[in-house]
Amino acid sequence: MDPLETMGRENSTSVAEFILLGLSSKPAEQLVLFGVFTAIYLVALMGNMLILLLVSLDSRLHTPMYFFLGHLSVVDIGYTSSTVPKMLANYLSRDKSISWAGCLSQMFFFISFGGIECLLLGVMAYDRYVAICHPLHYSAFLSRRVCALLAAAAWAMGLTNSAVHSSLMSILSFCRGNVLHHFFCDIPPLFQLSCSDTRANQAVTFALGGAVILGSFLGTLVSYVYIVIAVLKIRTREGRLKAFSTCASHLTMVSLYFGTIIFTYIRPNSTYSQEQDRTLPVLYGIVTPMLNPIIYSLRNKDVKGALRKALARS
Repeated sequence: MDPLETMGRENSTSVAEFILLGLSSKPAEQLVLFGVFTAIYLVALMGNMLILLLVSLDSRLHTPMYFFLGHLSVVDIGYTSSTVPKMLANYLSRDKSISWAGCLSQMFFFISFGGIECLLLGVMAYDRYVAICHPLHYSAFLSRRVCALLAAAAWAMGLTNSAVHSSLMSILSFCRGNVLHHFFCDIPPLFQLSCSDTRANQAVTFALGGAVILGSFLGTLVSYVYIVIAVLKIRTREGRLKAFSTCASHLTMVSLYFGTIIFTYIRPNSTYSQEQDRTLPVLYGIVTPMLNPIIYSLRNKDVKGALRKALARS
């Protein structure tokens, strides 16, 4: 029997810590995963930090679109940093435990950044809708004050959403072992280890989490429907293809992010499998933050110009 499993059973009466088994328990696979996720994490950090640096240095990027992209970069740095460092440390250590306070903190920050990202993606889709469908009113619809309010609302709602989930999780009792077949502390696997009645928690997850996730997704979808309609009216074939190329890449990222996060949280907890579903957060919590700078910024001619200008200065 796996000694970690035994440790989990011995500690099942009074849970002060949890054991994170990660994505694999085989040493050879853990080394490979360590290398892969180290590379992904470094790319995510460097890409998002580069966007923040360029947006702050180049006055041409002081527009609503890049204002929101800057916030998205901050969120993506926090998103990956809430789980990846601990996962990497576990791959190199025999001690894979995390304290109950550490587990709750990790869940709080992961859910916070995830919720803020959902809301920011919705706001960014609205920004593109206004820019394409109402260009003459762009500065009026998205003034500095409006942008600041939208960003502040996204952060406030994301943090509040996570605070509610974390508070409800903190009052649960855990007496079904402390072994999580996961690489971080997440809501569904913790529900499965709890011996308390989690129906209220699950109802809040559906209601509050669903409002943040599905509300943002629907808002994003509606914005892109109007954008596609506007793009179809472009007379030149080259203009349509260029616009569709940009929309397609954005929609691919949005679909990947919202699709996996909806499947994880907006379904009955009884259908959740730690062994099968633990890879889903890799897509929306690690891979997406790595790809966001490339999809939303580094393919953009304004950002490329700012990067060339910064390199020329140095």
